Amino acid sequence: MSGAWDGIVLGTGHNALVLQAYLCRAGHRVLSVDRADEPGGGLETIKNPRHPGFLHNTHGFFHRALTAMPWYSDLELNRHGARYIEPELNVAMICPDGRAIKWWTDPERTLASVAEFSRRDAGVLGSWIERFGPIVETILVPEAQSPPLMPERRQAWLESTSEGRLLLDVSRRSPLEFVREEFEHPAVRAGLLFFNGLREVDLRLPGFGHSIPALMAGRHKAQMCLGGAVELARALVSDITEHGGEVRCGVSIDGILVEDGRATGIALADGERIEGASFVVSGLNPQQTLLELLDADAVAPPLRERAGSFRYNLLAPLFALNLALTEPPGYRAAQDDPELDEAFMVILGLSDDGQFEQIVQAHEQGTIPPTVMWGCCPTRFDPSQAPPGSHTAFMWEKLPYRLSGDPLRWDEMGREHGEKMLAEWTREAPNLVDAVLDWFVRTPLDTVRRLPNMREGDLLVGSFANDQVGYHRPFPGAGHYRSGVDGLYLCGGSCHPGGNITGLCGYNAARVVVADRGESPWWNPSEISGAS
Repeated sequence: MSGAWDGIVLGTGHNALVLQAYLCRAGHRVLSVDRADEPGGGLETIKNPRHPGFLHNTHGFFHRALTAMPWYSDLELNRHGARYIEPELNVAMICPDGRAIKWWTDPERTLASVAEFSRRDAGVLGSWIERFGPIVETILVPEAQSPPLMPERRQAWLESTSEGRLLLDVSRRSPLEFVREEFEHPAVRAGLLFFNGLREVDLRLPGFGHSIPALMAGRHKAQMCLGGAVELARALVSDITEHGGEVRCGVSIDGILVEDGRATGIALADGERIEGASFVVSGLNPQQTLLELLDADAVAPPLRERAGSFRYNLLAPLFALNLALTEPPGYRAAQDDPELDEAFMVILGLSDDGQFEQIVQAHEQGTIPPTVMWGCCPTRFDPSQAPPGSHTAFMWEKLPYRLSGDPLRWDEMGREHGEKMLAEWTREAPNLVDAVLDWFVRTPLDTVRRLPNMREGDLLVGSFANDQVGYHRPFPGAGHYRSGVDGLYLCGGSCHPGGNITGLCGYNAARVVVADRGESPWWNPSEISGAS
């Protein structure tokens, strides 16, 4: 099949779909292909096979500030069916003693909740939110929504303003250092660490001390897509097909075709060859793209070495417990504080920042730490995801990919751990004893089988250690969405600004592809003011 497509996209995760939608609107004929049966990658909402009408969100559910992303409005995704809500009581961390720290969309209510644990800490947090508000709006948001600056240029830009100098100063610390130096109460420290990173990255890393105040100062908190996370993927596909693109699932990619040193197409496992494309964009990780899908002689040895050295996050693998229920979880702590049953995200098992070391040690040793879990009852906010009067709920926990050194052990231990997790959840929400109709688990190994892009079970598709950040993400020589092979681009979570459901890797990569074709973008891309 030759000349039918201007461009080909590998994978249909949300970043790949965002990029494809922009390029289709730019007038290009673009095809995306994926081994999965449905597009969306981690945007998965599945039907319960044993109980009709129950929908379960098994992966990328909490979408932070998604409606504030430029591509959400540019691609008219609300019109295409991706409609979001942002519950006011956004997060509740219910401590073992029944007290709770609450994060509201209203920062004053959040500070009042923190003050119940420590008035001093509430004052400190309020000060950081005030100081970091301008930094988020004028530096961090534009940076995330633009191709990354070279390190030297970024350093000079930040040093030129007081806000930039404060950001540089705070960033020198690790998140763990920042929290322990600035706050005194162990539960406040634990909550800030968990809410702002413990769910994802190693908080010992220097260079990320700013993440705590930045996320607290952001204008938006966690959001959910009505109808399930899959509705975002469906909306993106709708826009793509409306503008002449095609999304093809259920096909396996055998390799990337290279002609005269330039990527020009793909070969599929069934023997089909799609050739004559002007560009190929990969939403896959660097090792899949550069080492597995390209012949060795198509990639320069230094590039192969750097791709092979790309590293993944130790703390990222996810274990999920999904429930079908006759009624929503009713927490013991809500007897004294009824608001807690209306919380969007609920965190259980966390009370002390010292638990962080236990969790890290368990991941390093391949053992299961004392349970700290977080989750949601989506049907409290969207009844359409279950039959009338019924509910679904889930809890997530970060656990090692290699259990006792072997990921295959999850096939033996998955259900057993799910039972333990359910027992601990039931201690906090006793009505679950009689409310559970059905339950199932997804292990870190299941994540890799379903989403092989997330090697080692890493939801962020790449560590932020080893200088795998900014202009050097995924690694020097491929850090500007250009893979190092002519005509081949990268757009997945291994690129700047990283994983999570932001779509910004695809948004930024689309801008680079268009620029390399000598075209002007049809949209108004973000600019980093004063960084020239």
